Amino acid sequence: MTSRWIEIGDLADVPLRGARVVRTSRGDIAVFRAADDRIFALNDRCPHMGGPLSQGIVHGHSVTCPLHNWVIGLADGQAQGADSGCTRSIPVKIEKGKILLRLSIAAEAAA
Repeated sequence: MTSRWIEIGDLADVPLRGARVVRTSRGDIAVFRAADDRIFALNDRCPHMGGPLSQGIVHGHSVTCPLHNWVIGLADGQAQGADSGCTRSIPVKIEKGKILLRLSIAAEAAA
C-alpha cells in the first residue's frame, strides 16, 4: 500500500499531556503530545474494548484508557503491565513546528 507524509497541524494544536483526533477513511487517529513535547500517534481505539484513547490521561509516554484503565505505550501501542494487546502505531514526525503523519493514500483523503 502506498503511503506518504501528510501535515495535520501545528505542534501547538495538541495540548501538553493531551491529544487531538484526526479522522481518516480508515478510522480515527489519536495524536498525543507528552510533557517533553514528543508526539505520538495511535489508532484511537484501546485494544481491550475499543475505548477512545484520545480521551485518556497522558502520563510519561503512556496513556490510560478512560473506560477500563488499561495503560497503553504511546511509542508502540502495546498494553502495559498484566494486560496484553496492541493498537496500531502511526509514524509521526515534526518539521518546522508542523506535525506530519505517514498515512496510506486511501486514509489521507479524509485527514
